[in-house]
Amino acid sequence: MAYESISPPARPARDRDVYTVSRLNREVRGLVEGTLGSIWLEGEVSNFARPASGHWYLSLKDDSAQVRCAMFRQRNAGLGMAPRNGMRVLVRARASLYEPRGEFQLILDHLEEAGEGELRRRFERLKRELAAQGLFDASRKRPLPRLPRAVGVVTSASGAAIRDILHVLRRRFPAIPVVIYPVPVQGAGAAADIAVAIGVASSRAEVDVLVVGRGGGSLEDLWAFNEESVARAIVACSMPVVSAVGHEVDLTISDLAADLRAPTPSAAAELIVPDQAEWLRSLAATEARLAGAWRRRRAHWLDGLDWARRRLSQLHPALRVEEQFQRLDELEGRLGGAIRGQLQMTGHRLAARRAELVSRSPQGLLAGLGRRLAVLAARLPPALAARLEQARSRFSGTTRALHTVSPLATLERGYAIVTVADSGALVTDAAQVPVSLEIETRLARGRLVARVLRSGD
Repeated sequence: MAYESISPPARPARDRDVYTVSRLNREVRGLVEGTLGSIWLEGEVSNFARPASGHWYLSLKDDSAQVRCAMFRQRNAGLGMAPRNGMRVLVRARASLYEPRGEFQLILDHLEEAGEGELRRRFERLKRELAAQGLFDASRKRPLPRLPRAVGVVTSASGAAIRDILHVLRRRFPAIPVVIYPVPVQGAGAAADIAVAIGVASSRAEVDVLVVGRGGGSLEDLWAFNEESVARAIVACSMPVVSAVGHEVDLTISDLAADLRAPTPSAAAELIVPDQAEWLRSLAATEARLAGAWRRRRAHWLDGLDWARRRLSQLHPALRVEEQFQRLDELEGRLGGAIRGQLQMTGHRLAARRAELVSRSPQGLLAGLGRRLAVLAARLPPALAARLEQARSRFSGTTRALHTVSPLATLERGYAIVTVADSGALVTDAAQVPVSLEIETRLARGRLVARVLRSGD
């Protein structure tokens, strides 16, 4: 039996949501980028290209698939290495779609060799764990001794690091002894040997500062100094520890755990001992200062001795007796002068009191008061007449002003004051007065009582 496929009738073109290719690629790109986010990916590099723009384009592949990748110049500039075809790498990327060609691709923001990448991850993980336990805290860092009695070095006895350290120590301060604790600095078991050597140096306590380090190398070569056992041995050491591993760009766990990190073994030697020539110059300057201070102190003592000698001669008993005789004569002369001055002052005071008594005699006071009374009696009549005239003038002016504003003056000019006869209320409007109301009119002279016959405007 055959069946016929029946399709639904096609909708009109105006009702269809027709995609353009650009719209499709744009929406697919949004889906891809919004779903995967940032991912880590490991694979083999192929088809690597680096055009003049500085961007990198490559493919990552495994045994059965490959994917296109792009790493832009802003991201690859700081890597310090470029991938090669056939290199196995570890990348961090985000998925995307290249819209013009509709090609799926990865945008890389980090790239490293696969083996070293694993070591980096282990390093970062251990770094976070030990930091959380407080092994790297600045509060537990100890200062280095200013002039160590002996210096210890935990490193390879045949490496370049020990030669560099010894060369710098001999140049800067050859009198300081150096104790070497030889250990392997890379390979299996190196970390355990380094930790043991640090523990031995700590227990012997024969040095004041300990340098732990080696020369440069790859991350794998330096890995012994990234082990937890070495970090804990450094923290537990009884003397300050300086970590000097690799070059300045290399950072290890031992650098973080140590009391001080030196960029290189030679720099560590520079940091832990002072410069002998500088110390000799400083000692010479100190010696000169001490000699100058001694000379100044000796001169001060001699000056004090001379002063004491002069002072002793000044305090001789004979000198004291002569001085007392002279002082007695001086006091005798001062006493006679004081008595004469006192008698003279008393005479002056007596004369002043006599003059004051004369000036305050009752007879003199009465004579003065009589003269003052005569003067006042002569001045009184004219002053009294002037005051009366002034009062009359003010009274006349006030009378005239009062008459001017008086209602009586207004009545004199023919005006009248009309009030209600019963209540005495003032009438100012004719419309308010009813017919037959009895009113009273006041004139300038006399009053009139009338009854209202008609009122109006």
